[in-house]
Amino acid sequence: MRLPLCSMVAWLSWFAGSAAAHFNMLLPQTASAKKGETLTITYQWGHPFEHQLFDAPQPQSLVVLDPDGKRVELTDQLVKTTRQAGTREVTVYQLRFTPQQRGDYVFVLRTPPIWMEEDGEFLQDTVKMVLHVQAQKGWDAAAGDFELVPLTRPYGLRPGMVFQVEVPPARRPGKSDPGLRSGLVEIERYNAAPPQKLPPDEEITRTVRLDANGVATTTLSEAGWWCLTVARLQGTRMRAGKNYPLRQRATFWVFVDGADGRLTPAGSE
Repeated sequence: MRLPLCSMVAWLSWFAGSAAAHFNMLLPQTASAKKGETLTITYQWGHPFEHQLFDAPQPQSLVVLDPDGKRVELTDQLVKTTRQAGTREVTVYQLRFTPQQRGDYVFVLRTPPIWMEEDGEFLQDTVKMVLHVQAQKGWDAAAGDFELVPLTRPYGLRPGMVFQVEVPPARRPGKSDPGLRSGLVEIERYNAAPPQKLPPDEEITRTVRLDANGVATTTLSEAGWWCLTVARLQGTRMRAGKNYPLRQRATFWVFVDGADGRLTPAGSE
């Protein structure tokens, strides 16, 4: 199928900019935990691969689905703080969490609309992360929002293994959600410190397309934290008397074994 030249230029402009995209990060202190042991979960904002961080906006909400599927509100327990990002400090939000039972805890954070000056649009993200606590129970729970749901168990992974997520049926492209942007999923790895040398942009942010069943399949080639993100257009939002596109995104964070699972390099905290 041929696209009109103006449509092709617009599409390519968006795609080229995605390599340096901002992502919301929701990362626990360790990739797994034990019942009764307290750990810290950090929400931060920026470029994961480059470890270029910016001030995180105050989250709109944070909930967790416990291993039995019970929804627990955690927004009021978030603490605003700062962390070092190069030569400056940036705003982050942290939660101290103690799992009370064995099983998997699905954390879901929703951001407010974030104005992106360079792109001339707003972003609003729903970010998910699964904390594994000793027993395999509840890792594929759906929160009922625009989201990515894992089809592959999101822990016990090794570098090079295939990982799959799906957009729930009601949100798949061409069906009830025509705003889902082209069925493309972006994949990026988090570095706990800025790399000494950056690879080409195409190797920083990968893309795969959802198949006809709304499933994205990728290979997680290295140890550490990875995010997978899908976007949809969701109307407009007013700024300074003008309407700008609102792009909603769903991000899922997953850990690949082989690294220590810490949010920052060992010895830096």
